Amino acid sequence: MMERVLVLCEGNICRSPMAAALLARAIDPIVVHSAGTNALIGHGADPIAVDLMADRGIDIRAHRATQLEEWMATKADLVLVMERDQQRFIERRFPSLVGRVYRLGDAMQRASLPLGGFNVPDPYRRGREAFVETLKYIDDGVASWGRQIVSMVRAAC
Repeated sequence: MMERVLVLCEGNICRSPMAAALLARAIDPIVVHSAGTNALIGHGADPIAVDLMADRGIDIRAHRATQLEEWMATKADLVLVMERDQQRFIERRFPSLVGRVYRLGDAMQRASLPLGGFNVPDPYRRGREAFVETLKYIDDGVASWGRQIVSMVRAAC
């Protein structure tokens, strides 16, 4: 049974807070957390991320960056990362998670996207346009994973 999903990026102030908020809405009541592999601990979500999520009716102003800890990873039924290098890092650091760590872009199966999915680009310090572009990738990944997770949960019931 799927109970917890962990969404990871590097600093935990841009990509993972947005992805986690959107995924939490898509797969409620499954618990979704986010963290960073090199988190800017205690920092709030980037103001551009806050604005983009507010445009979608999601308030992430209370978010505070959290460093990935072993208990977070091992309690997660699924870990979603933004980049292939992050996936490799997590699988090396926590070998028991192999088979539960995927890129957010791994669930995509569209003809317009390259085989093997995609990395979600980091918009940190690159301006609003970069955030908007990154959010397109996040939207695609969340939509695909959301459908897949909901299907798995329904099949398990």
